[in-house]
Amino acid sequence: MVSKSHKPNGRIATAAKKKKQRGRITQGDNSVRVVGWREGRKAPRKTTRAKRLILGPKEIDKLSEDELLDTRLCDLGISVDSDWLKPKLEQLYSELSKRGIRFRPHAWLSDEWFSPDGIPGIAIPFCLAHPRLKSLERRRMYEVEGGTASWCMKILRHEAGHAIDTAYRLHRKAAYKKAFGNYFDPYPDTYRPNPNSKKYVLHLEPWYSQSHPAEDFAETFAVWLAPRSGWRKEYEGWPAFQKLELVEDFIAKVGQTSPKVYSRAKADPITRNRDTLREHYRERHALYTERRPISFDHDLKRLFPAKLNGRHGRTTSAAAFLHQNRTELSRVVSQWTREYRYNVNQVLREMIDRCRELDLRTSGSPTEAKQRALVMLTVQTMNYLHGGHHRVAL
Repeated sequence: MVSKSHKPNGRIATAAKKKKQRGRITQGDNSVRVVGWREGRKAPRKTTRAKRLILGPKEIDKLSEDELLDTRLCDLGISVDSDWLKPKLEQLYSELSKRGIRFRPHAWLSDEWFSPDGIPGIAIPFCLAHPRLKSLERRRMYEVEGGTASWCMKILRHEAGHAIDTAYRLHRKAAYKKAFGNYFDPYPDTYRPNPNSKKYVLHLEPWYSQSHPAEDFAETFAVWLAPRSGWRKEYEGWPAFQKLELVEDFIAKVGQTSPKVYSRAKADPITRNRDTLREHYRERHALYTERRPISFDHDLKRLFPAKLNGRHGRTTSAAAFLHQNRTELSRVVSQWTREYRYNVNQVLREMIDRCRELDLRTSGSPTEAKQRALVMLTVQTMNYLHGGHHRVAL
């Protein structure tokens, strides 16, 4: 494969395969080049093209939802310098500086979070650059990945770990391979995490550090970088503690040195993405449907009646119902089962995704629906996590 995109979240990581296919990146000793038509292809004919209309933040606010959905990503006049994103990147750079790291990974807007192989930078979902786009993302996907300040910083630290790894080629060190594994191992289609393992840090869901050696390093770096994380106390006695100490040792040696790879290339920026927002969300929904297991479809259909002839009446989306009640549901089930709330949330998240894909609806009393959801979540938490069936898609 020509390039590999590191993904922070297993629920949408299938898109990594797509990026590997369409990205054509070649790497030299110290740089990365994005290969286009100029190498090995005939130059396209020059054509007269109407000037593109770039929509600024104020124009985006004025569009109807249909008009917004029919807008191409490349026509969105937004950037990482937005009022919401810019302070987050400044905070990341401040944290790196305080930890003795001179290098600053560059950032750009793309269709999702990732840090590509060979490019020590961070791609950020475009929806985070504008409140209207965040609202659209929430309505279409039921959540915004990195949509809160704390969540965004967690992912930025993770992606910074990938960027630092790339910049200094830490994965080539023998100590890295011994602690984290072989960086060059292919990414699996799925992985089966052990929720109780102490060999890995707990940072991004769902136990993402267990998915691949590169993700293990990035997650460990993120925990180490976070201000006031208290990792020495929290991970004392864990095998993961040695990995955290190794990260600190790596940074002490390279933090003030010049990076070995210093590319400012941008993989899959929205400025080159001609998909409309409608096409973007259609593709994402298709990826969910293509990838998702059907392990509890039968139970979900009994819990929530499917739509009939496309008419829902006064019923509510089951996915939205579970999402609105997710805090209470995970808290109660965690108390009942004595299972980590972190683990319960993984099962609940997959239930929400399947409800959305199956277009299931709630009916009857909200109280009764919540009680039925509690029972199902409890059973699935015990069976799905501890019955050896839990596999997370990448």
